[in-house]
Amino acid sequence: MTDGAALRDRVPAGRERQPRGLRTLFFTELWERFSYYGMRALLVLFMVTPHEQGGLGFTTAQAAVVYGNYTMAVYMLAIPGGFIADRWLGATRTVMLGGGIIALGHFTLALHATATFYAGLVLVALGTGLFKPSISALVGSLYERDDERRDAGFSIFYMGINIGAFLAPLVTGYLAQGAGFKAGLASAGLDPTSSWHYGFAAAGVGMAIGLLVFIRQSQLFDDAERSARAGAEITVDDGHDRHAWRDTVGIVGGTALLAAAMVASDWPGYGWLRAVVLTAPVVAIVWFATRPTDEQRRIAAILVFFLAAMIFWAIFEQAGLSIALFADQLTLNEIGGIAFPSAWYLALNSLFVIMLAPAFAALWTRMGRAQPSSPVKFALGLGFLASSFLLMVPAAMLTAAGKVSPLWLVGLYFLQTVGELLLSPVGLSTMTKLAPVRATGLVLGIWFLGSAFGNKLAGVLGAGFQSSDPEALSRFFFDQALFVGVAALFLLALTPLIKRWMGGVR
Repeated sequence: MTDGAALRDRVPAGRERQPRGLRTLFFTELWERFSYYGMRALLVLFMVTPHEQGGLGFTTAQAAVVYGNYTMAVYMLAIPGGFIADRWLGATRTVMLGGGIIALGHFTLALHATATFYAGLVLVALGTGLFKPSISALVGSLYERDDERRDAGFSIFYMGINIGAFLAPLVTGYLAQGAGFKAGLASAGLDPTSSWHYGFAAAGVGMAIGLLVFIRQSQLFDDAERSARAGAEITVDDGHDRHAWRDTVGIVGGTALLAAAMVASDWPGYGWLRAVVLTAPVVAIVWFATRPTDEQRRIAAILVFFLAAMIFWAIFEQAGLSIALFADQLTLNEIGGIAFPSAWYLALNSLFVIMLAPAFAALWTRMGRAQPSSPVKFALGLGFLASSFLLMVPAAMLTAAGKVSPLWLVGLYFLQTVGELLLSPVGLSTMTKLAPVRATGLVLGIWFLGSAFGNKLAGVLGAGFQSSDPEALSRFFFDQALFVGVAALFLLALTPLIKRWMGGVR
């Protein structure tokens, strides 16, 4: 059976069995995240590595700008990507198209040239913008909006993401930085400094595997998507609707202008553009909160979560920039006298998710309607993130005496993972509950826009990393911990108001 009811596989509320379609989406996302995090683990390190060692020879500030703009684009493009899925292609076909473009981008990065480096980044960003909101929308389509299994299902899906993200740095980090692999290249008569590009190629293989997994079961989701659209009286445009073309040009053009403005904010005298990013959502929250309908007030709640997510990711995504540089330059990267690639630290976050996600899924399922509301979960997530950077303040001071123990980074990633599990899968679930049925993909695109701006701010903040000044580095971590801590307290204070805006949605 492939109709919508069969795919959802609904069961009595007291049972915990998840819909069978979740398994396919679990493995598809696992391999897509393998490709993304496999490349992300190498990106900044590759850029700051000197030319003679196979890198691009960028300064930390230059690498931070590229990192911030690239990771911003990855998530910002989810807005037109979600719209295209809603209005033109449907989520199933959009996932397949996006996955193919992502794979092509990673294989382009495997070519040894500066031009192909930038071209590969563009392709990966375009493909991810199509892929991410659509596959999340498919997960949400497995459940009724009041299904108590929903948050648990997204937590399981999130565990799949992190299995891929755990394996990725281990594989691509070894290929790019591993002494054994470099020696193997040299013995085969190949240039060992080209090892970075074998890591990028491995990321492309991962995406290709994920795409094949999804294509094998794509008819299942295609049939269910048609059924859901028919039930909600939603149609995919056939290309003859002038309004559809007008809206598409508006969404794509608006996204392009927004991306251009954020890139321009890196230029001297244009930093004020970043303040606009923070002010505009606040104005929109006030406007939607005073509207007469529940649907409009829910948009206000969506925008509050958007701001909270933006702040969260601005600090969390330092993992690929300032934390990656701290690991590479200031940490003793060995166990029992055996050295390991610094990129391997990025696997810690995913390892902790794999260990903790089942416990969180079981906790939310067991608590049922007694579990904390989404705003409280978000505030707790921000609090744990703040504590992770507070932990790095003494670690930074200890670098004055030499490289520090890896245990500092283990502690940081543990605290960040707890915060992530309180915010990210819950955020995805909450967006699919608050979104109007006709615009689920677009609302998920707005959710990913929070990640886009957060990643951009991560690049801005990461540019201030200084490995040579322990006191300045400790201030770097403390200031960001304070920023996130204040945001957590503010969100907690607003929780009763946000719950009213949510109109009964938990």
